[in-house]
Amino acid sequence: MPIYEYVCDACGKHAEMMQKIGEVATECPACHKPALKKCLSAPGFQLKGSGWYATDFRGKDKAKDKAKGEDKAKEEGAAPAAATACGGGGCGCH
Repeated sequence: MPIYEYVCDACGKHAEMMQKIGEVATECPACHKPALKKCLSAPGFQLKGSGWYATDFRGKDKAKDKAKGEDKAKEEGAAPAAATACGGGGCGCH
């Protein structure tokens, strides 16, 4: 559930409330008057786990496979394969 910030027009107190989306608080928890107004505030959330950073989207396995292929080509004396849209996967397009 999101946390919303409110300010009371009657007493000036600020309040944070955890509410369902679409639910609206009207009564101030401090003075109990129906004078609450929703404030515009920055959202507070954390992104945890893998997949949230630009470095997580790199093709780590693809980079290792490409490096292995180039090393093998150097050992055999052949030039490394040119990069194509399909990655030179033997599809017959090049």
